[in-house]
Amino acid sequence: MAVTMADIAHLRKMSGAGMMDCKNALQEADNDFEKAMEIIRKKGQAVAAKRSDRDASEGCVLAADNGDFAAIVALKCETDFVAKNEDFIALVKRFLDVAMDKKPANLEELLALPLSDGRSIENHITDRIGITGEKMELGFYEFVKGAITVSYIHPGNKLATIVAFNQGLEHRVARDIAMQVAAMNPVSITPDEVPQKVVDLEIEVAKDKARQAGKPENMLDRIAQGALQKFFKESTLLQQEFIKDQSITVLQYLQQQDKALITTAFKRVTLNLE
Repeated sequence: MAVTMADIAHLRKMSGAGMMDCKNALQEADNDFEKAMEIIRKKGQAVAAKRSDRDASEGCVLAADNGDFAAIVALKCETDFVAKNEDFIALVKRFLDVAMDKKPANLEELLALPLSDGRSIENHITDRIGITGEKMELGFYEFVKGAITVSYIHPGNKLATIVAFNQGLEHRVARDIAMQVAAMNPVSITPDEVPQKVVDLEIEVAKDKARQAGKPENMLDRIAQGALQKFFKESTLLQQEFIKDQSITVLQYLQQQDKALITTAFKRVTLNLE
């Protein structure tokens, strides 16, 4: 049976594969669409196995918010050329839509969820590998919950943030905080939430620097505590200088809106090395 352009177009819509890949798969499967899909999928699996040791450092990071829930999804690939492809970005958007709808608890649950065609996100990634010939992986899935949430995608789709708050607030203010997280990369909201191993490391580094500068041993603890407070000011969200007005902290900016307003959670995902 001859393969028609209508058949090729139908399979291309189903799989997202190129015209020639669809034509070859249909010919091999004798126009059986299910078998043709399996051929395309196996090609993706073969390419994935072959390129498993490659570095997938490029990709697309997208985020969204809807009331009390916000999420980030990042699909990684090998080259910026693929990352900027409209079909690739649209696929990440479909993954994000599923995450916003189903609210999976972790990345593994998200990978198992189906898109509208019934195939799982994991299968869609495998199929896309066969189409592009590049290694791909779902690199990140993060979410926050709160009374209200906000998302921010930095131009270029390499960096995104999501933030949750304890009460309603103007979108402009919420977005300012999401942009603060993007720009200043805090490690936590408050000093109390900084992991102890990070605190211990900062203290030890400060002491070593003081010793190398010739400071007496009996002054090292005080010097280290001063350095730790400086670290908290630079690296914890509410103590950071507000990027739009460095005369106030982020906490002061929030309290200018409402004394009870506070950030309760944030996530930041970036594919940039810096």
